[in-house]
Amino acid sequence: MKRTAVRRRVARVLQKRASTSGATPNLRAEIVGTALRLSSSGLSPGRSGNVSMRIDNGMLITPTGIGAGELRPADIVEVRLDGRVAAGQRVASSEWRVHLGIYKARADVGAVVHTHSLNATALSCLHRSIPAFHYMIAEFGGDRVSCAPYATYGSDELARFAVKALGLREACLLANHGAVAVGESLRQAFERAGTLEALAAQYARALQIGRPRLLSSREMARVIEKFKTYGKQTEVKAKS
Repeated sequence: MKRTAVRRRVARVLQKRASTSGATPNLRAEIVGTALRLSSSGLSPGRSGNVSMRIDNGMLITPTGIGAGELRPADIVEVRLDGRVAAGQRVASSEWRVHLGIYKARADVGAVVHTHSLNATALSCLHRSIPAFHYMIAEFGGDRVSCAPYATYGSDELARFAVKALGLREACLLANHGAVAVGESLRQAFERAGTLEALAAQYARALQIGRPRLLSSREMARVIEKFKTYGKQTEVKAKS
């Protein structure tokens, strides 16, 4: 009984802090929902991976050590741009430095998804970038998805490597670790994480069969230009 009472009290305190912070409950709920989708899709097995969204003066990020199925909106941690976390919150994901480093370097990024998906992680263990074996690589803003050098998880060094490997693109691999995808929205970042894993699987399969024929820089530049309008519908005017 005592343990139950303590848990309820902690939950009330966390909920109160969540409601009085600058972040809306809707954003916290969206992060929880995305974490659940990552887990159920297999992009982040077990308790691996983490999710964040940019907010004014910082970010919201999933906590460390809590499975997606156990997450509640009040568990989501608010981290300020200087790395500080207000007392009474959960402990932020061990990779909060990677997320915060990306937000500081990229004003266009509104959300970050970090996964340990099977094929992307396998390629990262080979320290392989994913080259232009398929035109869809252009969705990430270049002719390859780069692999950052290895660094200990949760370290400042890993954050620096991730930011550099990402550059102005929308995804990168982390050597012997996993992958990172970014987007203007959390939905976009999640979808890119899924696309990255699919391409990693295709590339890994192609390597098993033989040596993939890569698209030229000229062709990739053409595709990247086409991607600027890819999936964008023109407004259809109603007939009078």
